[in-house]
Amino acid sequence: MLRSLVLYTALSLCANSVAAADLAALKTGDMAKLVVYEEPLAVPELPFTDETGAERRLADYRGKVVLLNFWATWCAPCRKEMPGLDALQGTLGGADFQVVTIATGRNPQAQIDRFFREAGVTRLPRHQDERQGLARAMGVMGLPVSVLIDRDGHEVARMIGEADWNSEAAHRLIRALMVP
Repeated sequence: MLRSLVLYTALSLCANSVAAADLAALKTGDMAKLVVYEEPLAVPELPFTDETGAERRLADYRGKVVLLNFWATWCAPCRKEMPGLDALQGTLGGADFQVVTIATGRNPQAQIDRFFREAGVTRLPRHQDERQGLARAMGVMGLPVSVLIDRDGHEVARMIGEADWNSEAAHRLIRALMVP
């Protein structure tokens, strides 16, 4: 009976979503700090820029599970976390999943490039939210902040602070969201 209830709840939330209870059950290791929402939240459709200066929006990633990471070049925990995000993108990134990194605040592209080079990051996008419009709209108060977004473009979970996103616990959690 409990299994039927969990299945019904998942289907009622969204065909591509995993029930909050399922995600909560996968919160081990660093993922224990992850806040999982009972109801998915809409994400704002405010623009940010890519490394060429072109305007992007989170809607560009609809259909994929996204790990959205807000960071800055001056952020020591971000420097520690970024190689794990890069490795996660290398392992799970593709048609169903994308790590989207957004440097928020004043982070000139040359500093972002140097940060990525020094950290050995080669697979992540170099997006910017210089005026912090998206970060503010999403309630980002400190860095790093990582937001899990489902295929339908809804925030389903959030973590404040650094984590080992290339851990087996993180992989299990993200794979659960990737299940169609």
